Amino acid sequence: MPATSAPDSIVKKLSVIDRFLPVWIFAAMGLGIGLGRAFPDLGARLDTVKLDTVSLPIAIGLLWMMYPVLAKVRYGELGRLRARGKLFTTSLVLNWVVGPVLMFALAWLFLPDLPHYRNGLVLIGLARCIAMVLIWNMLACGSNEVAAVLVALNSVFQILFYSVLGWLFLTVIPGWLGADVAAFDVSMWSIAKSVLIFLGVPLLAGALTRIGLTRLKGEAWYEQRFLPRLGPTALIGLLYTIVLMFAMQGEKITRLPLDVVRISLPLVVYFGIMFTSAFFLSRKLGFSYEETASLSFTAAGNNFELAIAVAVGVFGMASGEALAGVVGPLIEVPALIALVYLSLWLKRRLFPTAAGAVMPRRFDASSQESTR
Repeated sequence: MPATSAPDSIVKKLSVIDRFLPVWIFAAMGLGIGLGRAFPDLGARLDTVKLDTVSLPIAIGLLWMMYPVLAKVRYGELGRLRARGKLFTTSLVLNWVVGPVLMFALAWLFLPDLPHYRNGLVLIGLARCIAMVLIWNMLACGSNEVAAVLVALNSVFQILFYSVLGWLFLTVIPGWLGADVAAFDVSMWSIAKSVLIFLGVPLLAGALTRIGLTRLKGEAWYEQRFLPRLGPTALIGLLYTIVLMFAMQGEKITRLPLDVVRISLPLVVYFGIMFTSAFFLSRKLGFSYEETASLSFTAAGNNFELAIAVAVGVFGMASGEALAGVVGPLIEVPALIALVYLSLWLKRRLFPTAAGAVMPRRFDASSQESTR
C-alpha cells in the first residue's frame, strides 16, 4: 500500500501532543482570557519581581519551554560540517539570508498598517527552527544525520547573529525604506540581552545536561530514557506562558479576531515559498531526496519559542509582537503537515529511485525524536 494512501496517515504518526498542538494552544488562550477577566490586576501582580524586563513567573516559562528542546540538540554533530560543505552552505544561505528577507517582505506586504504585528513576524523570520523540524523531517523520510547537524548549526548561529539581524531588520532597513521607526527604535543590545537570557541560558543548560548525563549514563540511556521524559515538558512551558500572555491581553484579542487572521496569512505564504524554493534549489544542486527534505523543512520551520521570548523581553508581554509569536505555532502544525504530504508526493515524481523507502515509525510522547 502506498505510504500516503490514507488521507490521515501522516497525522496518525504524530503523537497526541504534537497532533493537537493547536488545540492545546487555543485552550491555553481561553484559560488565559478567563483568568484575565477574573483577576484584572494579574498583570501588576506578575510584574512585582522581574528578570531583566520580564516578570519572573513569565521568565520561568520562557526559559523552560526552550530548555528541553536544546537538551535534545546533538552539538557533537557540528564536527561533520566539513564533509558536506556545499549542503551546509546552502542551508546557511536559506536560513540566514533568504528566510529573514522573505519574512520581512511578506510582513510589510500583508501588514503595512500594523507595525506591532509586522515586527513580531520579523522576529519569527529570524528564529530558525531547532525543534519541530526533527519531526517533520522524520515523517518526510529525510536524513536524520543532516537534520541533527542543521539543528546544532542553527542553535549556534542564533546566539551569534539573532541580535544583529533583529536590530538590522527592525530598525535599520525600515529606516532605509523611509518608514517611521521612532516607536520601534530598539538597540542591538536590548535584543541581545533577551537572546542571551532566553536562548543562551537554556542552550548552556541543555549542552551541559547532554554532556554530563551521556558521560554518566551513556548515549543510549540519554536518548531513549531521559529525553522522552524531558521533551514533552517543553509544551508545559509554552502553554503556561501563553496562559499568562492572554490573561494580560485577552480582551484585545477578543475585540480584534481579524488581526489573528491577518497575522496568519503571511505565515502560510512564507511556509509555502520557503519549502518549495528550498526543495527545488536542493534538487537542482544534486542533493539526494533525504538531504533535500532535511534542508527544506529546516528552511521552512521557525523557532516560535525564541520569537515569543524575544518579543516579550524587548516589547513586553502584552505587545502585538508577542501576540504574533503566539499565532505562529497555530499555523505551523497544519501547514507543515501539508508540506510533509507535498514532500512525499514530490519524492515519488522527482526522486523515483527513492520512492520505495519505508515510512518512518510512529512518533509518540516516549519517542526519542519527539521535540515537545
